[in-house]
Amino acid sequence: MPFIPHTETDVREMLAVIGAPTIEALFDEIPPALRAQPLKQVPEALPEMGISQLMHARAAQDAVALNFIGAGAYEHHIPAAVWEITTRGEFYSAYTPYQAEASQGTLQLLYEYQTMICALTAMEVSNASLYDGASGLGEALLMALRANRKNGSGRVLIPDTVHPRYRDVVNATTGAQGIESVILPFDASTGTLDLAGLDAHADAAPTAVVIQQPNFFGQLEAVDAITDWAHARGALVVAVVNPTALALLKPPGEWGAQGADIVCGEGQPLGAPLSSGGPYFGFLTARQALVREMPGRIVGRTVDLEGKPGFTLTLQAREQHIRRAKAKSNICTNQGLLVTAATIYMSLLGPEGLARVAAASHRNTQTLLGLLTAIDGVRAAFQAPGFHEAVIVLDRPVAPVLARLAGQGILGGMDLTADYPTLGNALLVCATETKSPEHLRQYADALRSVLASTQ
Repeated sequence: MPFIPHTETDVREMLAVIGAPTIEALFDEIPPALRAQPLKQVPEALPEMGISQLMHARAAQDAVALNFIGAGAYEHHIPAAVWEITTRGEFYSAYTPYQAEASQGTLQLLYEYQTMICALTAMEVSNASLYDGASGLGEALLMALRANRKNGSGRVLIPDTVHPRYRDVVNATTGAQGIESVILPFDASTGTLDLAGLDAHADAAPTAVVIQQPNFFGQLEAVDAITDWAHARGALVVAVVNPTALALLKPPGEWGAQGADIVCGEGQPLGAPLSSGGPYFGFLTARQALVREMPGRIVGRTVDLEGKPGFTLTLQAREQHIRRAKAKSNICTNQGLLVTAATIYMSLLGPEGLARVAAASHRNTQTLLGLLTAIDGVRAAFQAPGFHEAVIVLDRPVAPVLARLAGQGILGGMDLTADYPTLGNALLVCATETKSPEHLRQYADALRSVLASTQ
């Protein structure tokens, strides 16, 4: 039940003062056809005990399955301290820190988060989070369009190996704002961008080139060559990265001769539990020269009149975000609570701990790939280095196989048939540090059994 502080007497007195007969009369300029109709499908309200019983029954329907799905949201171990601290009242109920004098704790945490994300990506500036990784890519491309005065065509080169849902979001959020997405093909043997195909766009004056590392298939792109190619033609480089992978891989700020220009990605691997596909939170970093084009909130460190250090929102006024078409962004939501969890997660693990998570995830995926491809009717789609995801190809349709595995309590991966029909019966699988050798063998044994029983 919503809390409405006004009594019926209060409402009558206020209406009398302004000369309106009813509250509905205040909205008489809205045509009846545009007004929300009664929610006929919503059941009658339940008392507290009834709603508690209903929600417990719903929660009991959730089965705990052995999960081998990745595709942008990953099941990592989250130390208990992360959410024990995150859900303390000081963080859990904190509002956007516009009033610095009342928000020093939140501001300092966001500043530390920005510092850590900059260190991870080897970039110079970071904002204080975005709505999610997919919308973060859209924001990064609009940022590139504003910043690249030399190549202002709005033409953006996006490899087909970039997450298909990210590409959908980019089209939805930027298609009417001057961005034209040009999809680049991938090499069928490596699952990475076909570098020869880049030259077909050498004279197109692209505004930006997108590189996802690792890419959607889990494969490692030739980031140095692509970055230098883009810069040689006046394009900005927008990197989409997995933050866990950055514990092992070269950071975007060191790609090629000059490094990437803008870096974005999904922050979910940094301490956010899986939750119905999200949203989680997006991160965005860039070179210092582009900071004025960066959407979202930025926290800076300063000193007060007594010389004591303090923190405040900087470079942008709140009004920048509520100017509709003139705003840098209208969806640059600060996912503050998840950023809090990410900051605590990174603080607890540190560089060495994050590297161990990444190494264990990579090792488990390689082990899983070996176990699965030893089964008759299963082969690896690509022969190239990857991270903690891989694509396998089955000798039969994927959907029925996944359904049979789900019946045994195993989420076997993501069916790629609809998004990448040229790969055949392709299945994207993932293994993080949460999978034990027994888990890997259990999946392989179950898949072998399913394939043998459906000949």
